[in-house]
Amino acid sequence: MIIGKKYSKANLGEFYDSIIIGSGLGGLTTAAFLAKNGHRVLVLERHYTAGGFTHAYSRGGFEWDVGLHYIGKVHDTRSPLRLIFDEITDGQLEWQKMGPVYDNIIIGEEEFSFVEGLSNFKSKMIEYFPEEKKAITEYINLVKKVNSSSRGYFMKKALPGWLRFLLSPFMGKAFLKYAKKTTKEVLKELTNNEKLIGVLTGQWGDYGLPPGRSPFSIHAMISNHYFDGGNYPIGGGSKIAETIVSTIEKNGGEVVTNAPVKEILVENGCAKGVLLENEVKIFSDRVISNAGIKNTFNHLLPKSCIKKDSLESHLTDLKSSMGHYCLYIGLKGNTEELGLKTTNQWIYKSEFHDENIDSFLEKPVGDFPLVYISFPSAKDPSWEKRYPGKSTIEVITLSHYDWFSKWEETDWNKRGEDYNSLKEEVSQRLLSVLFKKFPDLKERVAFYELSTPLSTKHFANYQKGELYGLDHTFNRFQSDISTRGPVKNLFLTGQDVVTCGIGGVLMAGVLTSISVLGYLKSRDIIKLMIPKKKR
Repeated sequence: MIIGKKYSKANLGEFYDSIIIGSGLGGLTTAAFLAKNGHRVLVLERHYTAGGFTHAYSRGGFEWDVGLHYIGKVHDTRSPLRLIFDEITDGQLEWQKMGPVYDNIIIGEEEFSFVEGLSNFKSKMIEYFPEEKKAITEYINLVKKVNSSSRGYFMKKALPGWLRFLLSPFMGKAFLKYAKKTTKEVLKELTNNEKLIGVLTGQWGDYGLPPGRSPFSIHAMISNHYFDGGNYPIGGGSKIAETIVSTIEKNGGEVVTNAPVKEILVENGCAKGVLLENEVKIFSDRVISNAGIKNTFNHLLPKSCIKKDSLESHLTDLKSSMGHYCLYIGLKGNTEELGLKTTNQWIYKSEFHDENIDSFLEKPVGDFPLVYISFPSAKDPSWEKRYPGKSTIEVITLSHYDWFSKWEETDWNKRGEDYNSLKEEVSQRLLSVLFKKFPDLKERVAFYELSTPLSTKHFANYQKGELYGLDHTFNRFQSDISTRGPVKNLFLTGQDVVTCGIGGVLMAGVLTSISVLGYLKSRDIIKLMIPKKKR
């Protein structure tokens, strides 16, 4: 599905209240809130369709989501995530619960199910590790504590600089404390059971760093996010962008595709609009960049705007996140016929995640450090009506941009035989992992296609093909990244402002909206962020 209006068919004005660069979820969320508050907004997207990592693509008679695999909390109509989604989609976005087991952690020949509901999860872990009851209880309590502290840590990003400076020591203290410790360090304080640690950190692919390198704070946020299970948008991931864009347009906003921005226009230290790559200038009261921190400061802002000793001048200290392979597979047969489940599969050769990654980076032809398998067609109850007799799988693993640097100057779909041969080799290795777990699917494959970090660079414009923007290290969380840019009337949003993942990016859009509108005009938005109590 193509979402948004193509630039060549758009009738753009010369001036807007707010211009948003990039139509990922952070940009669309900001645009929706601003449009509903009377702003004339323009969202500019370089890609052929809006949505960022929430868009879907079709090939060979099948359809896949490129970034969304599951999301927590939205089944609860009282949760902030659900309330925010309902607001920016006018209640048009529907969700399907995945089922009682949302993640299956496979280590060697052993399987460990992550069961929805905190008490169920706890009981299941104790069933697997009865001698570790105390450690499991302490782990869950600590996850809840650190996650609760994250609200204050991220809320301060929406504050003006002087107020953020004054309140920072008091907001999110526990979150920042545990951002200084790795996940492995914290868990080793609770238990010496390496298998238990390997299982509890079995979702590390959701934030891109193994336990020896990830801050415990980001691990706690992601783990807590899924304790109540996973959900999937009915109609697929593109329904997210489709319903938000509908809200934006109903409120007078415009979402325009095939419209790459070349530069943010700055005059007397103030953002004044954008210059498109076709040299057309569009002016505005403010500019909001959803293009990523590094893209914004390294490519869109004039160099004169980068201040000495500022965050922007030390971007080299903030590393980019990992790259990935994704094998998109189309199958002959429906969910019931093939026996597909909604449960995500996380496959590891051992519980030593850090060592597995090191071995793979040193020897890429060796065992994959993880293989994640998702069945999107099984998660979507509308799939069978849209694609009868067909099913889809996505198989994901780690990759590295440097392995593909020799082809970085080539064009998409024209990278040559060597590149295609490498893709086929990796595809076959991933298929063998899939068939080992699900041998009955071998004869059902009708189509497959592999994406690489170069694919991510081409379609998402991340310069190193990174999946999660800035790496989720301590340096990132101690930095002064906020919703405000280095010049007046320039704002930032997206996964670099909060965290990766649908929930993190959604919250980034909320915080940026609050920064733009100010507290008094944002009171209704702020109310959405407060969990509602059960009646």
